[in-house]
Amino acid sequence: MRSRAQHGFALVDLVFCCGLIGLLAAIATPRMLLAKQAAGSASAIGSLRAINSGQLTYAFTCGFGFYAPSLTTLGEVPPGGDEAFISSGMASADTVIHSGYLFKMSAEPEKQAPSSCNGLDAGEGGSGFKAGADPLEPGNTRFFATNASVEIFENTESLYDDMPESGEPGAGHVIH
Repeated sequence: MRSRAQHGFALVDLVFCCGLIGLLAAIATPRMLLAKQAAGSASAIGSLRAINSGQLTYAFTCGFGFYAPSLTTLGEVPPGGDEAFISSGMASADTVIHSGYLFKMSAEPEKQAPSSCNGLDAGEGGSGFKAGADPLEPGNTRFFATNASVEIFENTESLYDDMPESGEPGAGHVIH
C-alpha cells in the first residue's frame, strides 16, 4: 500500500517548475529578439547587394549605361531573357517589406537616357540611383542604404532621404 507522499507532484513542485521555466524564458527572450534583428539586418544587407548587382547588370546590358528608376523596373524580364534583374519578391512594388525592413529605390530621370530593352521609355533612366532599407521593428536602429557607388552604408537613423545617387552620404559609415 502506498503512502500519501508517493502520489504525484505537490503544488510546491508545480510552482517551482513553472518558476524555473519562467526564469529561463525571461533570460532567453531578449537574446532571441537580438538574434532576430541580426538576421533581419543580414538579410537587408544581402538584399541591397542584390539591388546593386541588379542595377549594374541592368545598366550594362539593358539600360545603355543608365540605371533603372524603380524596383519594379528591375523586376521586368528583358526580351529574350529568362530572369529579371532582381527577384520577384523584391520587385513586386516600388516599396517592398522584406525581413522586417522597408526597401525603397529611386533614380532621377535623365533626358538623354535612351529607352531600355525591357520597356522603359526614353528619358526615364537615371545616371545614378539610391536604395534604402529602414527597419520596421521598434528598437532596431540599423538603417542601411546604397547607391551607384556600390557601397552599403549604415547609420542609426534613416539614410535614404539624404542619400546622394552617387558618392558618400552626409551621415553613416561604410559596411565592409
